[in-house]
Amino acid sequence: FSHTGSGFFASPASQQNKSNSERERSQPTTAAAAATASTLSDSFGRFHSYLRISLTERCNLRCKYCMPADGVQLTQKQQLLTSAEVLQLASLFVAEGVRKIRLTGGEPTVRKDLTEIVAQLKATNPLLESVGITTNGLMLTRQLVGLQRAGLDALNVSLDTLRAARYEQITRRKGWDRVMAGIDLAIQLGYRPKVNCVLMKGFNEDEICDFVELTRDRNVDVRFIEYMPFTGNRWDTDKMVPYRAMLETIRARYPTFEALPNGPHDTSKAYRVPGYRGQMGFITSMTEHFCGSCNRLRITADGNLKVCLFGNTEVSLRDALRSPGCSEDDLRCLISAAVKRKKKQHAGAPARSTTTTNTSYAQTTTLFQRRPALQLQQPHRHYASLSHVDVHTGRATMVDVDDKLSTKRIAKAQATVYVGPTIAALIENNELKKGDVLSISQMAAIVAAKKTSDLIPLCHNIPLSSIKVETNLNSSTHEVHILAKVKCDGKTGVEMEALTAVSIAALTVYDMCKAVSHEILIKNIMLVEKTGGKSEFYRKQFSHDASTLETRTMEERTTERMPPVPPTRPYRTDPIVTNEQFVPMYI
Repeated sequence: FSHTGSGFFASPASQQNKSNSERERSQPTTAAAAATASTLSDSFGRFHSYLRISLTERCNLRCKYCMPADGVQLTQKQQLLTSAEVLQLASLFVAEGVRKIRLTGGEPTVRKDLTEIVAQLKATNPLLESVGITTNGLMLTRQLVGLQRAGLDALNVSLDTLRAARYEQITRRKGWDRVMAGIDLAIQLGYRPKVNCVLMKGFNEDEICDFVELTRDRNVDVRFIEYMPFTGNRWDTDKMVPYRAMLETIRARYPTFEALPNGPHDTSKAYRVPGYRGQMGFITSMTEHFCGSCNRLRITADGNLKVCLFGNTEVSLRDALRSPGCSEDDLRCLISAAVKRKKKQHAGAPARSTTTTNTSYAQTTTLFQRRPALQLQQPHRHYASLSHVDVHTGRATMVDVDDKLSTKRIAKAQATVYVGPTIAALIENNELKKGDVLSISQMAAIVAAKKTSDLIPLCHNIPLSSIKVETNLNSSTHEVHILAKVKCDGKTGVEMEALTAVSIAALTVYDMCKAVSHEILIKNIMLVEKTGGKSEFYRKQFSHDASTLETRTMEERTTERMPPVPPTRPYRTDPIVTNEQFVPMYI
């Protein structure tokens, strides 16, 4: 950084060479402190000492409640803050009174320079009291020791389930075991990790007491977060579990569940079960907001300052930094103007507008008029769209799957053919002239699945790893039931292959039986289940009495397979880094 003004842009080396007396002299006087406080104080007297900085928009998970089904548009790299700009802004805010910084994303651990950023924040900002990260925990076993050496003070881990199968369903990725190992490693290294869990009605609310049990022998702070609205998650009140309902559920099983004292700026209402090593918390953003004591500011990955999570307006600090005429005072004015426009409180669910808001403030400086700041709600489709139609030309097009990850994909489909009592008897006794209806239709389904891309014009040619087809006759209803299960390891799903398989099998039944009667009815051709992609599907209330293929819902399989609470991992003493001593710490 170049040296300008009062020196908050000073290079890391020059700051490290300061003597203690120089640092003491650099502390603000009473008058200067008042001026400093005014920069980060809003019109309601709230001073903002906590800054959250998003390092990236990218993530290595695809959580359903976070990632919309049609994906998100990532900002171009040149529009994102560089590492130098992140450190520059952090130093400015620390000089103005910020004492706590949390690095977020996206997923911050996908940044290769995360450890270096943490080290620089600690080395160049002696007034900074805490640097933390919020992570999904997948990379902790690889990175946490290095981050601790760099000076990382606090750790939040986002984990919405204690069941491996459900974790994979939520995130569309494997990795639950790695997250739990990362949490245990954090405890061994002396951290008290905060485990953030977003509760959703009808999805993971049945695990409330399981998370309480997690605190029995682990020194963690589990925090339940009320489901909140944000871009693309299609929030509705039916999914939200209110704080009071959570508390009632826990106290029904743990009558001694007790409240703990909270700090003036704590967003979490703290509780514990007496005798348990850890504690619980409730972040009640929707039902009992904590706006009156809010001390948080946010900087997005593309450099916009957000003064309220639920607010729509943002102001671009990136544009100001990159402006040749930008001075330290201009930045202070820009930040101060944004902070002073902060509302007294949010109004629950925000308006879902997609327009831009002009944030030209009263101060007269060219920085404020470079462009309007974008709202939190970026333009985004919330209606169904045709994936095989070019939005610009309206012409049919094949979907480009080059950027998709290759995953294991499974699809199941079914069809029913009503043949009537006469044909049913002929099939059962294998007396039709064309041969064994069930076996031949089964073979037709397998061939059809492999030929799907030849039949469906815009369907990808996929190397299938497995095709299983069952054809069964129900003598009582005079129906042939067909069920197909198709698998592949690829970048696109196989539901079309499964649907084609059962459709051709049904047509084969018709072809082989039409000489006897044309009263045959093909019905109920449908997708039963689809897994492995960004949008998964499980048809509820599906039953197929004649089939032995597994057709239970994911919820039923999850409940049946997973234990209610994972066992505590044994404390390990093997080195995390080769040739280095590692001693676990108990707290």
